[in-house]
Amino acid sequence: MIVVLIILWGLGLVFSVTMSCFTYILLVLAVVILAIRLIRGRRS
Repeated sequence: MIVVLIILWGLGLVFSVTMSCFTYILLVLAVVILAIRLIRGRRS
């Protein structure tokens, strides 16, 4: 899931002129998902 988001974010950088908001949202989602996975990993 995170890998897919990072790939889409990378593609978003290529089209940053037209997709700047989309790129920002993908970056935030990737960071949030990574943080949730780290928190869950520490609990178990």
